[in-house]
Amino acid sequence: MVSVEHHTLCDGVQLQSIRDTKFKTFRISVHFLMPLAKETAAANALVPFLLTRATRRYPDFTLLSRKMDDLYGAGLGGDVGKIGDCQVLTVTASALANDYALAGEDLVKEMTDVLCEALFDPVLEDGLFREEDLRQEKRQTLEQIDADFADKRVWALQRCMEAMCADEPFGVGRFGSREAVAALTREAVTDAWRTMCRTARVEILVLGDCDPRGVFESLKAAFANVERAYVPFAAAPAAAAPKAVRRAGDTETVVQGKLVLGMRSPIYGSDPRVPAMRLMAGIFGGTPNGKLFLNVRERMSLCYYCSANYLPPKGFLFVQSGVEFSNMERAESAILDQLAAVQRGNFTEEDVATAKLSLCNSLLTAEDSLSVLDNWYLSQTFGERGLSPTEYAARVNAVGREEILEAANTVQLDTVYRLTGKKEGSL
Repeated sequence: MVSVEHHTLCDGVQLQSIRDTKFKTFRISVHFLMPLAKETAAANALVPFLLTRATRRYPDFTLLSRKMDDLYGAGLGGDVGKIGDCQVLTVTASALANDYALAGEDLVKEMTDVLCEALFDPVLEDGLFREEDLRQEKRQTLEQIDADFADKRVWALQRCMEAMCADEPFGVGRFGSREAVAALTREAVTDAWRTMCRTARVEILVLGDCDPRGVFESLKAAFANVERAYVPFAAAPAAAAPKAVRRAGDTETVVQGKLVLGMRSPIYGSDPRVPAMRLMAGIFGGTPNGKLFLNVRERMSLCYYCSANYLPPKGFLFVQSGVEFSNMERAESAILDQLAAVQRGNFTEEDVATAKLSLCNSLLTAEDSLSVLDNWYLSQTFGERGLSPTEYAARVNAVGREEILEAANTVQLDTVYRLTGKKEGSL
């Protein structure tokens, strides 16, 4: 049985509950949405991780971990991400559903209490986050930034986004820059936490087998103690593609080149054409049956991999490929040829059916995972809210060929990024 509820806790704070008794666990995620800016991204990014290290009641990681173990291996974790021009700072609590607690413990209340303490009553020294906690989180964040750099597929996409959105918030990385993270102080990160609590748009998701009433009352009481100064903000309109294609690149010691094409479409957010755009991306290159894989990779053998990914919050379409240095020009031309083919309507009803099957399967499997469901409902923040994956799949299946063709013809090339270099050890 599935039941859905929506509640407003206070100005700018919304709670959405999707109770589904098929799960034996529950998940409560508090997502703070902040405007993405290079001046604040690094300090904001460390906040969720500092909040989940310890609380005043459990003042070190060992004590907090022991508490989680006592609650049947419950979890408390932080994360940072992006939705369009927003930086999303997340603290999540998860545990076994109450019905399965051996001694009748109220695990929902226990975890909601811990969650509130983590958010609003962290362990501080002289009113600031502790120096040792900050040092460790800075180190781990820098290691993650370095890991992204080491994964050249991830890094090339980031660099394309930076070039494409140099004058837009979306060009800022979710962690900010490496230099900004390294320079963070206790004062800066503590100020970021207080600003987050006071000004952020907050989206709370309660998922799984969990009665949301107690969660609602506890979080409402917790936010009542915060001096909120929320200023509403909406997704920024998508920028138009430039008159001339932007070109950017880097040279590194790599064995395989990376080619990323960034494209723009005015179809984004709550636009009713988004399902058609998703299907267009699938036909173009979002599945193993897409034109990029079948033609550019398989038939022409120009790429080690070649795929397309559509980002509905911004209306961006990115094509990522791994290419020999000598094949960069041919691969770029071939990719654009496949886009032009889709825009001319060179796809079959079988192509449409395959894209629908792939997208709908992905949507329906989301309902088997609380973490994936969390991402699904959060992704609707600036779109049409409250649609379940099953309801959205019905909309996908209702899309016709002409709608896909119309969506395809809104796509324009914006930026071409190339990562080139020489093989390691060569002269």
